[in-house]
Amino acid sequence: HLLERIRLLPGVQTVESRVVRSAVLDIDGFEEPVIGQLVSIPERYEAELNRLALRTGRMPRLGAPDEALVSEPFAEAHGLSVGDSVRAIINGNWRQLRIVGLALSPEYVYTIGPGALMPDDQRFGVIWLGEEAMQAAFDLQGAFNSLSLTLLRGTDPESVISRLDDILARYGGLGAYARKDQISNWFLMNEIKQLQTLAAILPTVFLAVAAFLTNMVLARLITVERSEIGLLKAFGYRDRDVIWHYIKFVLGIAIIGIVLGCVFGYYLGQMNTRMYAEFYRFPFLLFDPGVQPFAIAAGASVLAAILGVISAVRTIAAMPPAESMRPPSPPLFRRTLLSRIPLLRALDQPTRILLRQIGRYPLRSAFTSFGVGMAVAVLISSMQWLDSINHLVDVYFLQAQAQDVTVGFGEPR
Repeated sequence: HLLERIRLLPGVQTVESRVVRSAVLDIDGFEEPVIGQLVSIPERYEAELNRLALRTGRMPRLGAPDEALVSEPFAEAHGLSVGDSVRAIINGNWRQLRIVGLALSPEYVYTIGPGALMPDDQRFGVIWLGEEAMQAAFDLQGAFNSLSLTLLRGTDPESVISRLDDILARYGGLGAYARKDQISNWFLMNEIKQLQTLAAILPTVFLAVAAFLTNMVLARLITVERSEIGLLKAFGYRDRDVIWHYIKFVLGIAIIGIVLGCVFGYYLGQMNTRMYAEFYRFPFLLFDPGVQPFAIAAGASVLAAILGVISAVRTIAAMPPAESMRPPSPPLFRRTLLSRIPLLRALDQPTRILLRQIGRYPLRSAFTSFGVGMAVAVLISSMQWLDSINHLVDVYFLQAQAQDVTVGFGEPR
């Protein structure tokens, strides 16, 4: 009767009930106890939510309470296949469960057991049984202890969660949560956000370095070819002709880099997609980047190369031909306030030269100091993060050994 009340809540589109409990499993050849998450699936019709991707075998049949589906990672970790059996303590009684199929679930993409820090397919697995068989095993005929809902587009999840908690509070409801807080979804979305951050930061850094190196190399090349540039301008070549010559020079380098980047990028993207599909156990994950990513990457690379060459060529192209054909004038220096300080005058000559260079180019010196400081900060923070993770793992396993219990054993809370 509660399902009808929940279906009538504003914004609710689909409601599906089930039974979810934990059991201790006994796996042949594995000495430690294993936690199994038992989840019911409807036997008379196909589930509307959290549909399983059947990898091999078939679904449990109605009237066969000992038939079960097992998550594929768990089965591979223990060498189980269709036709094998596992023993389980269900509601205080030993039951022999016969595996009739292996499956994957969108709800358990990142399968992590209660109290665990990371997935452990040997000590935690998901087993799906028929709904009527689960209700009979746990004395829940016609009842449920877990709900899944979908909402209409534009519905605020928090308002539905608040009303749902009010309805289920008197029945011992532990609290509803949105999909963004579901464990598998949370881990997967955070991984995608990290990839988005890396995709925004790392190319920017590399392109900035490429533009800087292009500017530095061309500045030296143009300095060497200063007299030739002046001679060409004296014969009638315009400024844009000189600039276009060096732009074509840089474009030749950029095109080679773009071709290499597209080839290696496609290969690495395909390999990365395959790695994610294997780690998160997706039933399928298509790698189809299309033309747009390659076009964006090529355009950004060409733009960075052009920006690097324009700043280097603009100065020399704006000079008159007669001045360009002469060697560059030595820079002019003046005495600064630092040179009048008695304490600095007492320093040796190399030290005074260093301080004078820093004072004459304050912006360049400031950026250099900032870069060194950020590099040191990244190193220190990464080392502290690794030390914290190592300390957390050590404490976790030391406590488990001191209590003489299996890590992650117990009912989920």
